[in-house]
Amino acid sequence: MTVTLLNKVEHKLTVNEVVDKYPDVPRLVILKTDVHLRGVNYTDAALGAIDPAIHQVRGRSIFGSRDGQIKPLPASISLRDGTLILPDPTPIERDPYIIDLVDGKLALIDNDELLEFVELTVKPRYYDLFTTSGIPMKDIVTARPQRLDLIVSGYCHFGTKGNGCRFCDINNHNKQQVKEAGGKSRFRPEDISETIREALKEPGRFSFIHLTGGSVLAGDEVFDRELDLYIETLQAIGENFSTKKFPVDVTTSALNERQLRRLNDETGIMAYTSDLEVLNEEKFNWICPGKADSLGYREWRNRLVRAVDIFGRGYVGTGIVTGVELAKPFGYTSEEQALRANLEEAEYLAERGVTTWSSPWVVRPSSDFHDQKSPSLEYCIRFARGLDQLRVKYGLIIDFNDYRRCGNHPDTDLSRIH
Repeated sequence: MTVTLLNKVEHKLTVNEVVDKYPDVPRLVILKTDVHLRGVNYTDAALGAIDPAIHQVRGRSIFGSRDGQIKPLPASISLRDGTLILPDPTPIERDPYIIDLVDGKLALIDNDELLEFVELTVKPRYYDLFTTSGIPMKDIVTARPQRLDLIVSGYCHFGTKGNGCRFCDINNHNKQQVKEAGGKSRFRPEDISETIREALKEPGRFSFIHLTGGSVLAGDEVFDRELDLYIETLQAIGENFSTKKFPVDVTTSALNERQLRRLNDETGIMAYTSDLEVLNEEKFNWICPGKADSLGYREWRNRLVRAVDIFGRGYVGTGIVTGVELAKPFGYTSEEQALRANLEEAEYLAERGVTTWSSPWVVRPSSDFHDQKSPSLEYCIRFARGLDQLRVKYGLIIDFNDYRRCGNHPDTDLSRIH
C-alpha cells in the first residue's frame, strides 16, 4: 500500500492541528487518542461529582496507571458520540488533560479550553453482589459499557524470569493490587460462572466477553498450562449459555496448532488474539525478550497465520503498542521509518487474514521503559488510518474488537465510518 511520510520536522502537532490536517478522521477519535497518550487529572470539583454508589470506578486491571496508585476513579468516560475513553490517571506534572466540573457537568479541559463534556459509566448491578463463597463479583469480572472482562492470570512468567516486555508493568501492578486492594491472581471456576450468570441478568447491558492474562510457560509444551487455564475458565462461562459457541474472545500467548484446536473444540470461543506488540523482528527481540526467547518473532507471527485456518479470516488478531518501536536507544530513529515498516508488516498479516489493531503507547512508571517518551499524536493517527485502510482493502472485520466491545483502540473506532 502507499504510505505518505510524515514531515521530518521535530515539531509535534497539537490536537487541533492534527484535526485540521486529517479531516477524514473524526475529531473525537483524534481527541480520544490524545487523551490516551497524555492521560487525565481530576480537579477536586470533578472528584466530588464521582459517586461510587452510582458510577463505575476502576476495578481489577491488568495494567497500572501513570500515577502508580489504586484509587476509585472512573473506569471509563464517553464523549457525546458514544466514543469510549479508558482514562489513565496521570500526575499533573506530566501535562495530562484536566477533567473539571463545569456548569454541573464533567468536562475535558486543555490549556483552560473546554473541549468536550463527558459522561461517566453507570456501574453494573452485579458490582454490588458477592459470590456464594463471599468474593466481591466486581473483583472477578470487570466491565466496560458493553463488555465483560476477565483476567485469567494476573502474573506473567516472562516478567517473573526477568524477561518481560519492557513497556509492561503487569507483574508490578498485580503485586500492588494484591497488597493494597486484597485482590487475587486467579479465581475458582465456580465463582466465575456465578458472576457471569449474575452479570447476564442485566438485560441488554453486555454483548461480549473478553479474557486475557499474563503468559504461563509451564506444561509439556510451552503454554500448555496457560491453555488449560483458559479452557477451564471458558467452560465455566459456557455453563451460562445454551449454545456451544457464544460471544467471547481471548488474548493469549501464541498457541501452536494443536493447542488452538483444543481451544476451539473444547470451548465456546469465537475469536482469537495473540499480541505481537511490535511489528519488526529486531525491535521485537529487544523490547519483548521473553517472547523472543520462547518462540521468536517469526514463529509467533506464523502461529497467528495458522490460527486463521481454525477461526477464519478476520477472527484472528494481534495487538500492537503504537510507538514503542521508537523507544531509545535501539528503536527506529524516525517516525517516518517506523510508519512505513509497521504498515508493510501489518499488510503482510492482513493478506493472510490476520487483523492488526493498535493501542498508543503509555509510558508506565513501574515498567523498564519508565523514562521513555510516548509517540506523537500525529504518528498514532497516521498508523490508525493505515490499519483501518488495510482492513477495508482486505475485507477484514473488526466486530469483536470494535468501539462498542473494546474501546481501547482508536484505529478500530474508524470502522464506524464505513
